[in-house]
Amino acid sequence: MSFTAGVLVAVCFFDILPEVVSLSIEKGFPIINAFIAVVVGFLAFHILEKTIIIHHSHEMDHHNEEHHFDHHNETVGLVGALGLSFHSFLDGVGIGLGFHVSAHVGVIIAIAVIAHDFSDGLNTVTLMLSNKNSPQKSFRLLLLDAVAPIFGVLSTFLFIIPDNILQLYLGFFAGFLLYIGASELLPEAHSHHTSYRMIGLTVLGVIFIFIVTRFT
Repeated sequence: MSFTAGVLVAVCFFDILPEVVSLSIEKGFPIINAFIAVVVGFLAFHILEKTIIIHHSHEMDHHNEEHHFDHHNETVGLVGALGLSFHSFLDGVGIGLGFHVSAHVGVIIAIAVIAHDFSDGLNTVTLMLSNKNSPQKSFRLLLLDAVAPIFGVLSTFLFIIPDNILQLYLGFFAGFLLYIGASELLPEAHSHHTSYRMIGLTVLGVIFIFIVTRFT
């Protein structure tokens, strides 16, 4: 989880946000809109998580507190994993649109997506297992994340995402990743034990994504 937290935060700052800024400048969109979407994405997942906690805390009694807490965790993990699968779907959309431009562009985007989807698969399983979901359910979500890019590619023959909507989506998803990386995984990883090794793994995750984004 320490490594994955570093990966998520780095993807936000080294991959998604630069893409948002580049898209905004290229198309003449106000950059502030994208950063508002980042804040909305961060707060949306925060509010969703805390609302689930508040809802279940009102239903719990002293004897079944542990059961409801686990159910809350399962829901948060499921929502997070589905969000990552949707991101993988849009990665596939990016591949498809790239091939509509040229085979060269499509191949470059595909290489970048494959590199990132290894991290998405790791993040999906980590989110599910760290939030009390079963290995079987985690595996099903991993399969969904794996096939999502394929459906994304196929969908490009049916519709095209407008650039102004893509700008807001990317900002929203950056806020989502920042929240689960910095506010979910890092605290969970250090909740029972912390060490220089765990800190090093977080830094390693950041360096890994930095290198991937520079060469893809």
